[in-house]
Amino acid sequence: MTEARARRTPGPDHPIVVDRSALHVIVRNGSAVIAETDRALEMHEASYRVVYYIPLDDVDRSVLRPSVHHTYCPFKGEASYYDIIDSNRTDLTAAVWYYPDPFPAVAAIDGHVAFYIDRVNVTATPREATVR
Repeated sequence: MTEARARRTPGPDHPIVVDRSALHVIVRNGSAVIAETDRALEMHEASYRVVYYIPLDDVDRSVLRPSVHHTYCPFKGEASYYDIIDSNRTDLTAAVWYYPDPFPAVAAIDGHVAFYIDRVNVTATPREATVR
């Protein structure tokens, strides 16, 4: 018999808000750029630090390797992971996560990945204004 996993909806006791970021986000491993986007989403969850979810299309997939690691969040669903393998063969195991089938309350993060900020360098800066 499989034990059913708890499934919770964000609310006042555990708020989750996902918004389009107004920032330019760059993810680096050393000097190598892994991801760069003006299309990031910001997830504000309870009292946690903001997490930038980056469209997978804006990530250098050549440095990603599917991981066997999985975790579960009762608010977001089951997370899958990628390892980062760079040109120096540095192996950052399970440094990137994503939700292949996120729960409805966070459906916007579908097709996006997030990076552990203690494993790679994530910078978010104001976008440069465009002249019209």
